[in-house]
Amino acid sequence: MSANQDNAKTVTLTDNQTGKSFDLPVMEGTVGPDVVDIRKLYGESNMFTFDPGYGATGSCLSGLTYIDGDEGILLHRGYPIDQLANDSDFLEVAYLLLNGELPAEAEKTEFVNAITNHTMVHEQISTFFRGFRRDAHPMAIMCGVVGALSAFYHDSTDINDPHQRMIASRRLIAKMPTLAAMAFKYSNGMPFNYPRNDLSYAENFLHMCFAVPTEDYVIDPVIADAMDKILILHADHEQNASTSTVRLAGSSGANPFACIAAGIASLWGPAHGGANEAVLNMLEEIGTPDRIQEYVNKARDKNDPFRLFGFGHRVYKNYDPRAQVMRKSCHEVLEKLGVSDPLLDIAMELEKIALSDQYFIDKQLYPNVDFYSGIILKAMGFPTSMFTVLFAVARTVGWISQWKEMIEDSTQRIGRPRQLYTGPAKRDFVPVNKR
Repeated sequence: MSANQDNAKTVTLTDNQTGKSFDLPVMEGTVGPDVVDIRKLYGESNMFTFDPGYGATGSCLSGLTYIDGDEGILLHRGYPIDQLANDSDFLEVAYLLLNGELPAEAEKTEFVNAITNHTMVHEQISTFFRGFRRDAHPMAIMCGVVGALSAFYHDSTDINDPHQRMIASRRLIAKMPTLAAMAFKYSNGMPFNYPRNDLSYAENFLHMCFAVPTEDYVIDPVIADAMDKILILHADHEQNASTSTVRLAGSSGANPFACIAAGIASLWGPAHGGANEAVLNMLEEIGTPDRIQEYVNKARDKNDPFRLFGFGHRVYKNYDPRAQVMRKSCHEVLEKLGVSDPLLDIAMELEKIALSDQYFIDKQLYPNVDFYSGIILKAMGFPTSMFTVLFAVARTVGWISQWKEMIEDSTQRIGRPRQLYTGPAKRDFVPVNKR
């Protein structure tokens, strides 16, 4: 992985106090804005940059995902997200993210078989689950269980061994839906379902979540397709908070299971992975369709703290490209299931307003992927506590691909952000009886 650095292209930084100037190299990626290389800035100028949240700092070289928020573009290894979601499947996208290219037929068959044959987990993990309270949040369970995988699979924790990295990557992709389904079943007091090798990745997950021993579970192809699309659309999203957490943890040499557990913990934050859960909570607050306009007016009022969740996006200043795919899938699922749920009625009416109301159009507050995925998961029968778990199942592919890319990048160093110290200057200690 490399980026072009044109020595003829530089940016000059001048210290107006001393008059000294520093020439900083400019690096060019395949697409997107150029990047100022500040790696030597501190050594040459005794200054470093201040960028809370790292919103203007490139922390790594990556060839996985490209986002242009102004134009509403999301590419995985160069392929538009809508093409992947409509014409591919989740494991093919997983192979693409991991390996850089789409698989040939034989490569895809081998990869799918490998993932399928790794879906079972060590039987003692079932005992491990019983250490959690029945009312434990599924994300709390996932943080603990995924981190504990390193205690069960010692043969794939050597990050310096390419073969072990490959085995760990495949194990995590394969076992994550099994563990997520176990967390779902455990919270409901129901028996665990073993995975089935005759089902696709999405079908198998639905089966493990909803099948019961007393009757056959028939998987609807419309529902399975919607689940597959949800997984694809959440597979990776550049250097977001949880992905950056995985990379930061991995930069220390931590094993891959611990790194993914760290990503899950970061994803659990309501400002990150909890967005689709917030959509359902908002719909519950609105309560009935006749109160929608009241809440739209509240959202318009700058002095009212209420905000509409699921509209607009921090990254996408235009339409979220994932939302276009998810909207179609959402309507297909609701039509197929024919569910009667007041919250879903509110959601559909709110969608109509957002797509036609001039206030939403002027501010480009279009429904995003979280709006539609929350509605779909609700219609499928998942409680809101499982929404972020579903996100984690999908994002594991991106996390492990980013982790693998980082390990194999010779320019990567252990993460060590700097700070602008604002505490007291040096002072002498005074014993308590003299203060």
